Amino acid sequence: MSAVPGTDEAMLETGSTTDIVGYRLRRAQLSVFQRFLAAFEALDLRPAEYSALALIGDNPGRKQTEIAEILGIKRANFVALINGLEGRGLTERRAAREDRRANALYLTTDGARFLEKARAVQDDFEADCITRLGGPKARDTLLDLLGRLC
Repeated sequence: MSAVPGTDEAMLETGSTTDIVGYRLRRAQLSVFQRFLAAFEALDLRPAEYSALALIGDNPGRKQTEIAEILGIKRANFVALINGLEGRGLTERRAAREDRRANALYLTTDGARFLEKARAVQDDFEADCITRLGGPKARDTLLDLLGRLC
């Protein structure tokens, strides 16, 4: 049973929410995202944008639809995300070689430099998360457990 102090003498019973896996996952996600946003504030970068840049950097020339699918982002939302990154001069679209109707994504030279800076921030952020979890073994256990839910 979980309880937190209320505004009066009685304790507020919270176990019906805090003891639920989904609730705890959502609270953890919110906390991690808030810390991510603070860490990446100077770069003006959101989690989905970082993920897109990292995937494009690791997979140049892949179709826009492939990257969106891997990230679980709907097509219309991903187009808006890429429009923003393209507007910042970080990515570019080219016609895909095998299907000229599809867009292939690439980092620009500025985008590659930007991603290098962002990866350094991410490395520090990840190290902090691993420390908060209790070390690399705890991280590996958490990733394994989360993988079971996917």
